[in-house]
Amino acid sequence: MDIFDKCENAMGPLGKYANQAEGYYVFPKLEGEISNKMMFQGKERLVWSLNNYLGLANNPEVRKADAQGAADWGMAYPMGARMMSGHTKYHEELEEKLASFVGRESAYLLNYGYQGMVSIINAMVDRKDVIVYDSEAHACIIDGMRLHFGKRFVYPHNNMENLEKELQRATKIVEKTGGGILVITEGVYGMAGDLGKLDKIIALKDKYKFRLFIDDAHGFGTMGPTGAGTDEHFGIQDEVDIYFGTFAKSMAGIGGFVASNKSVIKYLRYNMRSQIYAKSLPMPMVIGALKRLDMLINEPEHRENLWKIVNALQSGLRKNGLNLGNAESPVTPVFLNGGVSEATQITYDLRENYNIFCSIVVYPVIPKGMIMLRLIPTAVHTLEDVDYTIKAFTEIKNKLDNNEYAHEFKVQTAD
Repeated sequence: MDIFDKCENAMGPLGKYANQAEGYYVFPKLEGEISNKMMFQGKERLVWSLNNYLGLANNPEVRKADAQGAADWGMAYPMGARMMSGHTKYHEELEEKLASFVGRESAYLLNYGYQGMVSIINAMVDRKDVIVYDSEAHACIIDGMRLHFGKRFVYPHNNMENLEKELQRATKIVEKTGGGILVITEGVYGMAGDLGKLDKIIALKDKYKFRLFIDDAHGFGTMGPTGAGTDEHFGIQDEVDIYFGTFAKSMAGIGGFVASNKSVIKYLRYNMRSQIYAKSLPMPMVIGALKRLDMLINEPEHRENLWKIVNALQSGLRKNGLNLGNAESPVTPVFLNGGVSEATQITYDLRENYNIFCSIVVYPVIPKGMIMLRLIPTAVHTLEDVDYTIKAFTEIKNKLDNNEYAHEFKVQTAD
């Protein structure tokens, strides 16, 4: 078989819908200024699908810093990888401020969060080591583990009894190999919005000798008294061995960072292949990230506005009988019963009749027979947006319960 044959005949579980869904349900074009309302196919929609938690994406001060960084340095500077010719005092300044904010000795910048996560895992473990991870780990964690030549064990999501069983299995292996155990979890799970049970995982460290690595992409900037992350929320920063955050969510930018003690970060600087062999984060992004971090630390009103919207939205949806699962973070899933046909109809109804744009999630991301409408509240949403959305979702649920979406439906796509 020609290797190209799969491109036409085996598109995969999501790609098989490409001809019907592209342009409307997948790869949609949201246009205009990044805000609570944007244009989609020529109409203004109330948007709940952007990870712009603190509303910094279009903040005038942020845009000014981004523009000034580009004017002063251009997009090319610094040229080359950090290790060779792409190292600057501004990269160091950002790393020092990030480390201080999240309560670690040291930090290192990552060009992209996804790329960085893959590379951290690859660098931290070898064939003698064992990885134990949560079943709902993000794709970047899964892809990082695929580079691991040693054993890896998965435990059902947030199931501490099963985690302990896997730690027992891992312990027996490393006693023979002389390796170590790395437990990987997320702080905030970005689909369902629940939290990793960091406090309960930490409680197992005395019994089983392992290091804990958390992906806190959705927790950095949103969780904890100062926004320093989900481990701050639990009060266990000293017990989390490696902390990962991204700029793509709360800081509305590009890039990320890893933070730990000085020896671990020094090791990663010299061993993360995705950073050693990739161009350094461009200066405008570094300058922009410095401004965003300063606002995150010194302007708590952005986080306070976010949580005002989160609390109003989630409490209102729950009071009206909507199932939000175990959401404890800004990520707000609404779970409904149904398949792809119902999901497409509901999404079309929301977008065309209610002018609400949110993300739709179906199998294989979630179990068959379930639909998840994923809402991302931000600091730039209003209480009026919340009230309107609660009313709309309540009506949608009633329509679903009354089988109004039971007829066959063809996916509507853009011309």
